[in-house]
This record gives sequence, C-alpha cells and structure tokens, in this order.
Amino acid sequence: MADKLVINFKEYLQTVEKLAIDVSKSYKPTVLVGIMRGAAPIIDILSRIFKLPTAYIVIQSYSGKGMEDKQGELVFSREISSIASQKDFEKILLVDDLSDTGLTLNKSVDWLLKYEPVKENIKQIKTACLWKKKSSKFSPDFCPVQLNDDPWIVQPTEHYEELSIEEIIKRNKQG
Repeated sequence: MADKLVINFKEYLQTVEKLAIDVSKSYKPTVLVGIMRGAAPIIDILSRIFKLPTAYIVIQSYSGKGMEDKQGELVFSREISSIASQKDFEKILLVDDLSDTGLTLNKSVDWLLKYEPVKENIKQIKTACLWKKKSSKFSPDFCPVQLNDDPWIVQPTEHYEELSIEEIIKRNKQG
C-alpha cells in the first residue's frame, strides 16, 4: 500500500488559497472549468474568489479487476455542464484536484479544444491542481504542492465514501 498524505480541511483551504494567489499573479481566466468530482470544492472556492462563471466536465476512468490502483480508459461526458456563455470560454482555467499520472488533465485539454460549442471561442487554456505527484507526466501551469513521492492523498471529504446514509442518520440522531 502506498504511503498516505492525510489533508485536513484547514490545510485544504490554505492550499486552494495558495492556488488562487498563484493564478492571480499571471493569469486572468474568463471561466473556470472543473473536472468532476475532485475539482468541485476547488471550483466553488475559486469562483467566489475570482467572481467567475464555472463549467464542469465529468470524466470516468474505467478499469477492470486487478486494476484498482491503475488508471483505466478515460470516458468523457457528452456535454459541459455550465450556464457560462460561449464567449466566457476565451481564457479557461482547467482545474482538477491532483495530477496523479497527468493523463486526465492532458486529455481534458485535448477534449476542450475539440468541444464543438466553445472551441472557436478558446484563445488559451491553463491548467491547475492542488497536488502534483512525483510520477505525473503532466506539468500543470499552476500547482501549489509538488510532491517528492506518490502518496495516496486522503482529502477531507473522502471518508464519506466509506459511510452509508444509514450510518450518517444513526450518528446524527438527537438524544
């Protein structure tokens, strides 16, 4: 089992703020595009800081038996989910939570450049994430934490994947 890097909520928020500061120094995006699910809380915070419209793309990595720790084939959603106008897609900041292998960010840039409704409006795409693992082959334009190894990153909300709604109801019953 790989080493774990456990991130508490305060550290998470500080890392998102560092990302925002880095971006603000050299890039003025016109829309924030998040790769779901990992980018959802990051995009929420960044959109409040930068006062920008948001968009989301859903990507699923399919892997079979024995491939639990490996990235499988990427399958993209048919559409972007957004109320941003087409003209907002001029300067995109594409955000994911981390660059593990780098494949998701790399393929997402390619996908956006071919996405029919907005491809004619795109003048620039910059990429951002909170953590870049050592073995990642992709170098995001903005990334506040460059790791010297490849730990499993345990984010502050990850424990919900292990809980059922029944367990949550039980632990929230008032006495």
